[in-house]
Amino acid sequence: MVQNKEIQFEQLGLIDYKEAWEYQETLFNQLLELKSQNRKAAEDAQVPTPNYLLFCSHPHVYTLGKSGHEENLLIDEEGLKAKGAMYYKINRGGDITYHGPGQLVGYPILDLDNFFTDIHKYLRFLEEAVILTLEEYGITAGRIPGLTGVWLDHEAQINPRKICAMGVKCSRWVTMHGFAFNINTDLNYFSNIVPCGISDKKVTSLAQELGHEVPLAEVEEKMLIHLAHLFDAAITKTATHEKRY
Repeated sequence: MVQNKEIQFEQLGLIDYKEAWEYQETLFNQLLELKSQNRKAAEDAQVPTPNYLLFCSHPHVYTLGKSGHEENLLIDEEGLKAKGAMYYKINRGGDITYHGPGQLVGYPILDLDNFFTDIHKYLRFLEEAVILTLEEYGITAGRIPGLTGVWLDHEAQINPRKICAMGVKCSRWVTMHGFAFNINTDLNYFSNIVPCGISDKKVTSLAQELGHEVPLAEVEEKMLIHLAHLFDAAITKTATHEKRY
């Protein structure tokens, strides 16, 4: 198999969650189909699989992973309407989380056969890109054993705060879903859930920690650099979409 280390990057802007989910699934299924065709083809007829990285934000929405618990959504249908928020049960790992404006959501649709076949290493690389980006803003972040994502006060844990949640799906080493990095996020929306099913720890954002908002595009550029370095990949910007909302 010929490895393809190029990642095609698309900035989707502010996009409806379901629309982005369906787009992810289209790319995900195309990669799985191509991998299936390659397995049946002679080696010299195999086509390198592409890799994609989508950045976006969503209108207010709560999503529940396949291993999550519905009781971690603390408002009913009327409450969702009052908040202007949607709610979806989805096929990623993890429990419940929130997406909204001011958040950097990243969806890598990668064929890990192009990089390394280790889902734990993959998650650690996503976390590391966030950790390195925060370091550029003078913020020390890291991991808490047994808890996926990126945390502040991760060592002393006097007031541990999650700044980036993660939940992925992987099939035949093709990934989808990804990370939600709180930049200028309205943290009040997290009070309507038990974030990621963890009741004894708080959620924060880059703006909350710095005391001022940060341009989302600035953070995106830093993330792209760190992801390219960690995955030893060339990230090519292929499209920029107008905001839909």
